Amino acid sequence: MAEVDRRLSAKPGEPDGPPVERDGHTWRIRSLVAARQVLRARDRTTQAGFTAEKIPKGYLRHHPILISDGPLHDEQRRKVGRFFAPAVVAERYTALMETTAGTLLSAATDRGALLLDDLALDYAVEVTAEVVGLTDSPVPAMARRLVSFFNQPPFDITRPDLGRTPGQWAQAAVNGLLPIVRFYLADVRPAIRRRRRTPGQDVISHLIAEGYTNADILVECVTYGTAGMVTTREFIAMACWHLLREPTLRDRYLAAGQEERFAILNELIRLEPVVGHLYRRAGAEIAVSDRDGAWTIPPGDLIDVCVRQANTDPDAVGEAPLDLCPARPLPSGVNAAVLSFGDGAHRCPGQPLAILETDVLLTRLLALRPEIVREPDLDWDNLIEGYRLRGFELRLP
Repeated sequence: MAEVDRRLSAKPGEPDGPPVERDGHTWRIRSLVAARQVLRARDRTTQAGFTAEKIPKGYLRHHPILISDGPLHDEQRRKVGRFFAPAVVAERYTALMETTAGTLLSAATDRGALLLDDLALDYAVEVTAEVVGLTDSPVPAMARRLVSFFNQPPFDITRPDLGRTPGQWAQAAVNGLLPIVRFYLADVRPAIRRRRRTPGQDVISHLIAEGYTNADILVECVTYGTAGMVTTREFIAMACWHLLREPTLRDRYLAAGQEERFAILNELIRLEPVVGHLYRRAGAEIAVSDRDGAWTIPPGDLIDVCVRQANTDPDAVGEAPLDLCPARPLPSGVNAAVLSFGDGAHRCPGQPLAILETDVLLTRLLALRPEIVREPDLDWDNLIEGYRLRGFELRLP
């Protein structure tokens, strides 16, 4: 019997094995056991994804949380993590999510149609902006500025120069600098000014209290903007696509309580992770092993944790790894989303926020019984190594 494969975003040409593979000075890890060993090698790796190794470090007073490691990163995570704790997220932001979803869907109902990828972006930006403190500029305009960060020439992270020509590097500088300047002037600077006068319960107010400069805060806002807003947009569209294509799953989701709905969403993002690869640089020897063997990764080598393959590793996630099985049994300590929000010290703290805001929007949208007019176009984003869904048109009765 053929194995069930319910993925909508299987990347063409991306191999499923072997579990651990060496290609020169690059290691590709597809075994979940070995991947978690790499991501939990706290003092032996540094962040290498999202072009982190090209971020200049001498211009900032505070090391960005995305690329910090060791005790510094632990301290940063401990302080910022309180803004993303499940109880805090539910208490502070559920009402905002419900109001924002209601407003957006009411306008869509009046029109009788919507582009879900656009609506999901405005919704995710509105919610995350409140958490971060970017509330002093119009959301639609800020959303457009955030999306423009991704207009970058292709790159190959396994090559020292990222595989770019001088012309592509020049284009990357222009495409990167201009959106960041616009984002700072229109969104970040007004938020900082207001919170220096009147601090709030948000990330920017916390960073000001910690002595962060405007440049430091800008870098952190770019991180939260791209990680917390743009990626959530993609998952909302992907989850809705599955639920509309599979009426039995949709009906189960709508009839379920919150715990079961969260289990369905975590299983969906396990199967369809938005970020497909996590990269680390070995700073010392790292020993990894699984049932197939043992390997030693030398210092200086690049490690590519292949999230899509690790999330569907049958040795770890059990039978039918390409099927949707909400609340499937997983090994002790493995998150319900497996590696879709990372693991170890750099595990994304925004999982509770992303799952809750997705649930709030989808329960309201699906209750309207939307119909697919046009399925989304799927392509691939080089920066986050993940899928991008566009043109997802729905009709509302």
